[in-house]
Amino acid sequence: MENERLSARVLPPSIAMGGGTFEAALDGSAPLRRHPDWIKARIPSGETYHEVKRLLSGLSLHTVCAEAQCPNVGECWDQRTATIMILGDTCTRACGFCAVKTGKPTVHDLDEPRRVAEAIRGLGLDHVVVTSVARDDLADGGASVFADTIRRLRIACPGMGVEVLIPDFNGEEAPLRTVMAAGPDILNHNVETVARLQKPVRKRARYDRSLGVLERAKAYALELGGPASVAALHTKSSVMVGLGETRPELHQTFLDLRAVDCDILTLGQYLRPSPEHLPVERYYHPDEFAEMREEAMALGFKHVESGPLVRSSYHARDQVPGAEARRAERAARVARSGGVDGVSEASAESSARRPGPSIDASGRVIYRPS
Repeated sequence: MENERLSARVLPPSIAMGGGTFEAALDGSAPLRRHPDWIKARIPSGETYHEVKRLLSGLSLHTVCAEAQCPNVGECWDQRTATIMILGDTCTRACGFCAVKTGKPTVHDLDEPRRVAEAIRGLGLDHVVVTSVARDDLADGGASVFADTIRRLRIACPGMGVEVLIPDFNGEEAPLRTVMAAGPDILNHNVETVARLQKPVRKRARYDRSLGVLERAKAYALELGGPASVAALHTKSSVMVGLGETRPELHQTFLDLRAVDCDILTLGQYLRPSPEHLPVERYYHPDEFAEMREEAMALGFKHVESGPLVRSSYHARDQVPGAEARRAERAARVARSGGVDGVSEASAESSARRPGPSIDASGRVIYRPS
């Protein structure tokens, strides 16, 4: 079988048994792990990177880019893209892979949606991803804040794609309906790993529950807006590899996601944030990621992003079917409007009437009256 051929791929011992090499630290203490040569991330730098950092900091916003130690933060911020993390920076869950702080949240900021819309308007994006920590302490899990954020982004940035990466809301129906009623373009919820490894990787989540979130999202879209809403909605999920799963188990996960009509899949290498997190069992070679992409695409996914440093929101604007055509249309509008960089002529005119905030050298936001 094809899966058996793929899983039997012969890799160098250092990679197959956990990857990288081990060398003693300078003081002779425990050896330090080195990733394989293909695990290389861009060092955050550049004027645009620092501008985005100041803008987000000045508006007191968190990003999963920083909180989860994403290796792509330098590349993404330099391209003026970021994944905004709402509902604070403290998660009520303690997943074995995640670097986000865990504890009892003390913040429930109802003004956050306004600040998110303001920041994103200043970035001038084609597509935005909004995610959150898990907030099991809130009655609706934070769904109303997600919905308010979506609605405000629609007003502030007409024509921009809006993607939300949501928690499972403990499987409850009402919070998911609240999010879907706001009309996101992409509903993203990650299964993270294969069914067998759910408990050690996602202690308070369940595989079937996550599949149910993706399935019910389209059902609610149909109920709330009819066939046109379903056609405009794409569901998405992400899987990490290197936690001890097998290739046949990954193939079954792909099948399970397609069974609930998941449209978009991202596949990336798990990288251990700290010694307290789950260890890396194996590093996958880039060729294997290419093979897995072909395998998943053959099952009917509309888009598969697969690579060692791929994360759920990596190249998100390119993962939406038809994204290239929309960017070409936007470029044509910009050309017609004399080089104004905006998602539409109307939004460009609106921006001229209502200029966004400026950021001083210390990162303080300076507002100007409308």
